[in-house]
Amino acid sequence: MTSVLLHDFIIEEHIKNALKEDIGFGDISTDYLIPENKEIKAKLNTREDGILCGIDIFEKVFLILSPQIKIQKMFKDGNEIKKGNTLAILEGSARAILTGERTALNYIQRLSGIATETKKYQEAIGENKARITDTRKTTPGFRMFEKYAVFTGGARLHRFNLCDCTMIKDNHIQFSGSITNAVTEIRKHLSHAHKIEIECDTIEQVKEALSVNADIIMLDNMNCDLMKECVKLINNRAIIEASGNVTLQTVKEIAETGVDVISSSAIVAKAKTLDIALDM
Repeated sequence: MTSVLLHDFIIEEHIKNALKEDIGFGDISTDYLIPENKEIKAKLNTREDGILCGIDIFEKVFLILSPQIKIQKMFKDGNEIKKGNTLAILEGSARAILTGERTALNYIQRLSGIATETKKYQEAIGENKARITDTRKTTPGFRMFEKYAVFTGGARLHRFNLCDCTMIKDNHIQFSGSITNAVTEIRKHLSHAHKIEIECDTIEQVKEALSVNADIIMLDNMNCDLMKECVKLINNRAIIEASGNVTLQTVKEIAETGVDVISSSAIVAKAKTLDIALDM
């Protein structure tokens, strides 16, 4: 069960830690009330429309608790699901199913919510070339899963961590004295594989970023008219990222300026969990 971006050993380690947190010394409600050999059947149902994400992770929770549990999956990650759909059927140990229920649902509800929100943003862009992308504003310890959900929702992924790409932001520029100084110094230390992205608030900064051959230029919190001017100035000499004040209502107008990518923390930070339930 290796997924794109998430490999078995990563998923299994994370789930085991989540189960340790939730179970503690034992599920005293289930273990005292449910006979050890009792078996049940349960259905995973969705109570609202959305994009499914995390079905394999959901399955893995139960298989860790009881490898004998049989799970029939009707949908896969990335599928559109509708209110009332049965997503999977589980049969096996009642104790394992009841004990793992909350942890398994926490994964699939959260990831499906992010994938659903991401899809809304990408679809709102329409026929424009821009792709929505995420940010590093993620839940500590859960980034790999949230990024997987963003990818499942149809978006591009920004850097995974601070060592993926050089991003020179306003504080770096202020400390260095200028964009030119910052880029000159950072190039002394970079691998050939690293790109340089520069955050620009003004068209003057964009001109300076172009003069030092930045790979990516972020247009930060600019209005659409100024972004159009910057896109024309850059003229495909760098990848253009738009950031700041991105909402479902503004994302299409931003895309129409001609930028390549639009980064938004909202697709993760403001995504609600999808209402998915395990019915016994």
